Amino acid sequence: MEQLHLATLVASIDSQLASEQLERVSHKSERGFTVLLVSALTLFALAIDGYHPYAEDGGLYMAGVKRLLDPALYPHGTAFVLEPARLSLFAPTVAALVRLSHLGLPLVLLALHLVSVWATLFAAWMLASRCWRWRSARAGAVLLLACWLVLPVAGTALTLMDPYLTARSFSTPCMVLALVAVLDMTERSRTPDGRRRGLLLWAASIALAAAMHPLMAAYALGATLMLICMRSPSRSVRAWGTVTFAVAALALAACLQSIANPESAAYLRIAMTRTYWFPAQWRWYELVGLAAPLAILTLFACAGHRDAAGADAPQPALSSSKGLAPEMWDRAAVDSTLRTPAAALARMAVAVGATAWMVALLFARTGAPTHLVARMQPLRTFQIVYLVLLLVLGAKLGQLVLRRSVWRWAVAAMLLGGVMLASERTAFPDSNHLELPWTTWTTPQNPWVQAFLWIRANTPKDALFALDADYINLPGEDAQCFRAITERSALPDYSKDGGEASIAPELSPTWTIAQTAQQGLSAPATTDAARMAALTPLGVSWVVLEATAQTRFDCPYSNAAVRVCRLR
Repeated sequence: MEQLHLATLVASIDSQLASEQLERVSHKSERGFTVLLVSALTLFALAIDGYHPYAEDGGLYMAGVKRLLDPALYPHGTAFVLEPARLSLFAPTVAALVRLSHLGLPLVLLALHLVSVWATLFAAWMLASRCWRWRSARAGAVLLLACWLVLPVAGTALTLMDPYLTARSFSTPCMVLALVAVLDMTERSRTPDGRRRGLLLWAASIALAAAMHPLMAAYALGATLMLICMRSPSRSVRAWGTVTFAVAALALAACLQSIANPESAAYLRIAMTRTYWFPAQWRWYELVGLAAPLAILTLFACAGHRDAAGADAPQPALSSSKGLAPEMWDRAAVDSTLRTPAAALARMAVAVGATAWMVALLFARTGAPTHLVARMQPLRTFQIVYLVLLLVLGAKLGQLVLRRSVWRWAVAAMLLGGVMLASERTAFPDSNHLELPWTTWTTPQNPWVQAFLWIRANTPKDALFALDADYINLPGEDAQCFRAITERSALPDYSKDGGEASIAPELSPTWTIAQTAQQGLSAPATTDAARMAALTPLGVSWVVLEATAQTRFDCPYSNAAVRVCRLR
């Protein structure tokens, strides 16, 4: 008998060791698959979305970085250059990495952009792994996100991520990691150490997001607190916690509106140009972009999916359910299902989106006494809603349609990616799709970029330029930022600098003067005398005109799109 017990004990130990070894191999294999998939999808996303480091908001941030690297740059209009970095550590961090690496700014920007995309997709995989058991569901979630990373977020003038580096490039993966941390913190099956690690991850993610983009970090904080409520085992906490957070958001908005400083007429002119602040001015399809995601996620959250990780169609145990009435059994099952990670995540997104919409409708109005709440753009929280939506739809696509068929995955990637590729080529039709450091500056496709590079090489650092007030939206310009490419000062423009002035009211007088001076610079009826009268008092020494403009100025550079001219 003793020999039999000994043999049984040895067999049990061997079985346990074999099981642990198999589990370690399985975990190692899963990590390897995850890293390989996320790395491949990062390059796939780059190929689809393109890369435009000095376009749109990327140009605003990069001008600030260049100013930190060379304080002699931008001696005129410096406030507009520094404004994007005023409350963020983004620009100092990038500048420090450039100095430490000695690689130069273009290479560092590309590397950081790839890192931010990889981190976002990896964090999304981590989030999906908490929500769905099946690898096909997780892979589908991350695939759809990778294909549609630059999806516009309704009418907010935001995309999920940009095809260039900004402060949001870092705050976005931090936001996703914060959601992962909350799911770990609130998972009852986790050990105390596991929950403690989740708390540390949550705190670190929110802190890093705040260091890079305080506004988006604040919205991420609100979303994670709402998710904590959604994961509570108490129905009253889930219900009243959601209501409490919504009421608190409305109360905070009302307080901010009441204590806001009076606004000048010059500032009101700027605020009214930011139509994306005011939902009442959105087009019908932009409003659909708010309503449709909430409706889809509501259907998903109410469906009571049984495939969520950690839930697996949870029912009360037979031993504990004796004596329970059938309606009590159903209520317990529904409560448990609603708290599964996927369902809780969807319900959180709906609650956050609906709350932001209420705040915007009540306080982000053109006729409001002040526009402080509108300036904070509460509908930016829909970045979280859209991200959760893509993960949910991608998971269903992978689990129910693509499954284990390689050709289905390939076709889906080509179709989904092709849609976004076509959209991005429409957005940047006259620029290189990939403006990489080793090709863009030697063979730029965009004639505006060609002129900007000539300016950088042939004009003094202290030169002050004037361009058409809304040059960035002219056909063929592709939103390429003058300051970031030329490394020269320019009078504030209508679009991007107007956005900065709308956030910092103290810039509004300077912005207003510059708009008046730069209106119609290239118009056929505008004479050189009128240009001189408008621009000389502001210290302008150079002007960039469209190629069709009539002028007798000395223009040492011209191409099919523009002329670069000295003021006489």
